[in-house]
Amino acid sequence: MPLLLAAFFLTALLYASVGFGGGSTYNALLALSGVDYRILPLIALCCNIVVVAGSTIRFARAKVTPWRGALLLTAIAAPAALVGGLMPIGEKAFLTVLGASLLLTALTMMFPTGVAEGEPHRLARFVPLTAAPLGFLAGLVGIGGGIFLAPLLHLTRWNGARAIAATASVFILVNSLFGLAGQILKGGEGRFLAAVDFGLPLVIAVAIGGQIGSLLALKFMPQRWIRLGAAALTGWVGLRLLLAM
Repeated sequence: MPLLLAAFFLTALLYASVGFGGGSTYNALLALSGVDYRILPLIALCCNIVVVAGSTIRFARAKVTPWRGALLLTAIAAPAALVGGLMPIGEKAFLTVLGASLLLTALTMMFPTGVAEGEPHRLARFVPLTAAPLGFLAGLVGIGGGIFLAPLLHLTRWNGARAIAATASVFILVNSLFGLAGQILKGGEGRFLAAVDFGLPLVIAVAIGGQIGSLLALKFMPQRWIRLGAAALTGWVGLRLLLAM
């Protein structure tokens, strides 16, 4: 458990520093530790909620959240996240989807995130069509989906960098809540209590790591290097997970 606590703390610190939750990496770390795959999404989604809640509040207070666009994307994704959480999935399929999503996450974290220049790309109008699939994936394997949404928003010049980060935070938070509800309904009280019993120390670790990451990390290291560090950690864990199957 001490090594797992340290890994969760580091993951939360890195992801919070760049505006994400880290749900996919929490899932993989638990899977590599031999934890029952059926409670992995419950723990990872709780950790996600703790990490991104603070970011969502800070963005809202700074008045950088484009609420109209963020709520549209979230309203489309959230019901799909609930359905994904309710969907039965076997262990091999779960780990395969999780491992693939980790490798894709690592790639997306290397995308540039500077302020978008010029008018939105014509494809930006089709971004809402991607919200439901991302929400379903979020609920199915216990992630927020924002790590895939944000690069898409940057590529289509949907908005400026801070507005996109704020939108991703709202997207992750709401999807995680709906996905968690689906997972609880699917697994019942017993599985939820088992997740709480094992995962509570991990939730505390990410709460501390997330606060430190969001408040301090950017003052000591350029965001680009933090993103590369998070991408390296995510890619390594995803590759290990796929090779261990």
